[in-house]
Amino acid sequence: MTTTARSEALFAEARDVMPSGYTRHLVVAKPHPLYAAYGEGCRIVDVDGTSRIDYVNNFTALIHGHAKAETIEIISAQAARLLSAVLPTEWEVKLAQLPVDRIPGVDKVRFMNTGSEAVMLAVKAARAFTGKSKIAKMEGGYHGQFDLIEASFQPSPDQWGDPARPNVVPHNVGTPRSLLDELVILPTNDIERTRARLRAEADRLAAVILDPYRLQMLMVQPRTDYLAMLREETTRLGIVLIFDEVIALRTGYHGCQGNLGITPDLTTMGKIIGGGMPIGALGGSDEVMSVFDVDHGEPRVKHSGTFTANPVSMATGFVGMSLLTRDAFADLAAKGDRLREGLGRVLHDLKVPGRIEGSASLTALILTHEPITNYRELATATSAGLVARMQAWQTLASAEGLLTMRGNFVGSTPMTNDDIDFTIEAVRRSLKRLQSA
Repeated sequence: MTTTARSEALFAEARDVMPSGYTRHLVVAKPHPLYAAYGEGCRIVDVDGTSRIDYVNNFTALIHGHAKAETIEIISAQAARLLSAVLPTEWEVKLAQLPVDRIPGVDKVRFMNTGSEAVMLAVKAARAFTGKSKIAKMEGGYHGQFDLIEASFQPSPDQWGDPARPNVVPHNVGTPRSLLDELVILPTNDIERTRARLRAEADRLAAVILDPYRLQMLMVQPRTDYLAMLREETTRLGIVLIFDEVIALRTGYHGCQGNLGITPDLTTMGKIIGGGMPIGALGGSDEVMSVFDVDHGEPRVKHSGTFTANPVSMATGFVGMSLLTRDAFADLAAKGDRLREGLGRVLHDLKVPGRIEGSASLTALILTHEPITNYRELATATSAGLVARMQAWQTLASAEGLLTMRGNFVGSTPMTNDDIDFTIEAVRRSLKRLQSA
C-alpha cells in the first residue's frame, strides 16, 4: 500500500514556517501535498518513494522532463564558470537568436526571470508605444500575478455584470480601484461585443492581451475567427496586440502564432525557453520593441534587474531550445495524438460524460459534455460539479501512478509510446473507480 508518511511529516513542519504550510497556492492539496524527492525522464518520485508519470511538468516548463543529460551538463559547466554577473554573456545573444529565427512576431527580444515579468514589461511597452494607458484582457484569462492583469481571472457569477461589458473584479483583497479602472474585460469568442468594446475604448486602450491557445488551463479555446478579428481591429485602431505564449509556445516550432498564421505585435514567453531554469522573455516587432532603444538617448521604457539574462538560465535555455527541433515537436504531437485518441476511447467505452481537448503536447480531460467556449460557461460547469469530479478523479489517478492537475496532461520529450499506453489504461482504471464510488 502506498504511504505518504514522510510528506505528511514535512507538511507538519512546513506549517510552522510558512502560511498554512505553502509557498505556492496552486499546489494546495488535502490533507497535505506530496513532496518531491527527485525526477528522472518523464517520472517524478516523492519522498515516500512512489513514482508517477509527471503530466504537470512544473506547469508546462519541463518539456524535456527531468534530469535531461544535456541540461545537467550545461548547468554544471556554466555554474562552474559564472553563476551571475552584471556583464552580458554570449549565451544571452545565442538564446535570443532562437525565438527571432522561429517566431513570426519576434524581431527583437529582451529577457527577464518569469512569465509574469514578461507580461508586466509588455504592458509598459504597449503604453509607451501608444501613449495610452488602458489594457484589455479576456474574462477568465491568466497572465501572471500582478494586480492589474490578474483581475477577473476567476470572478464568481454574482460579480460578472453585463456580458457585453464584464465587470473588472479584483483577484486579491486590497487591489486599488484606481488601478482596476485601467483594465477592460472582454468576452472571449463574442466577436461583435468585443469589436464594439474595442472601438468604444480605442482612444484610451494601449493593448489587448490574451493566450491565443487556451484560457483557464486548456479549458477555453479562442476561436481562430475571434483572433483574426482582434488582429484586424487592433491594427485599425492603433492598439498593440499581445499574445501570451508563456505556455502556448510549446505547441509548435514556430509557436502558437505560427500555427495560426496570426502575428501579434508583442509576444510574452517563458517556461520552455529556460530549459527548466527560471526565465521570461518579451519579443516583438522592431517598431514596438524600439521603446527600449538607447541609441538616441534615454529609452522610453527602462528595464533591468539583478538576475535578468542570468547566464545559467541563458545557457540552459539555449541547450533546451536547440533540442526542440522540428522533429522533436512532431514527435511530441504524435504522442499527444496517441494519448488523446486513447483517452477518447476510454470515455466512449466507459460511457463517461466528458471530452478530450488539446493539441500537440497539451491534452485536457474534461468530465462534462457541456459546451465551454468562454469563462462563464466554464464557471457554470464548475458550479454543476465539474471541479469536484475532476478533483476526485485526480486523487484516483495519482494512486494509479499519474501526476496530473485539473485534468491536464502535459507531454515531455522522454515519454515513450509505452508511457502513453500505461497512461491510457491508468485513466481507464481510475475512471472505473470513480464510477463505482
